[in-house]
Amino acid sequence: MGAGPGDPDLITVKGSKILKTADVIVYDRLANPELLSITSDESEHIYVGKRPGKPSVS
Repeated sequence: MGAGPGDPDLITVKGSKILKTADVIVYDRLANPELLSITSDESEHIYVGKRPGKPSVS
């Protein structure tokens, strides 16, 4: 799922459910860090280091 426009208050209900039940979260610095607070304490968070204007990890 995408992070949307970045404001955690604008995440969809479905997006919130997905984050709460996901086993693994892959994220970069373009995503608002507050979105990680929605995730389960048991979920694994993988930072992939994407920066604006730079290549992504593949």
